[in-house]
Amino acid sequence: MAEDIKKILEEYKEEIKQHFNEKTEETKRHFDIMADDLKDQVKIVAEQIATNSKDITVIKKNVSGINETLEIIKLDIEFIKNELKQKVGHDEFAALERRVAMLEAKQK
Repeated sequence: MAEDIKKILEEYKEEIKQHFNEKTEETKRHFDIMADDLKDQVKIVAEQIATNSKDITVIKKNVSGINETLEIIKLDIEFIKNELKQKVGHDEFAALERRVAMLEAKQK
């Protein structure tokens, strides 16, 4: 019986080898196609990252310029606030006008 099995296997040996060789080649082709597709996708991602990096650099420069402008505006506002504190308010001015008018009237 063992001899019969050996004989049957010998008959199919070449056919089995050929079948495995075909499947191996088919698998290699499949993986080559997938590898090429993956390379293309990685290339697209790399290009997008490069573009994003350039955009981020431009945005950083813009934000830096905006921050400098904001600092100047803050200083200007602080200066204006201090100047306004030294000015007489409308109500205060009206009171002073009345006092001056009364003093002028007393002197006449």
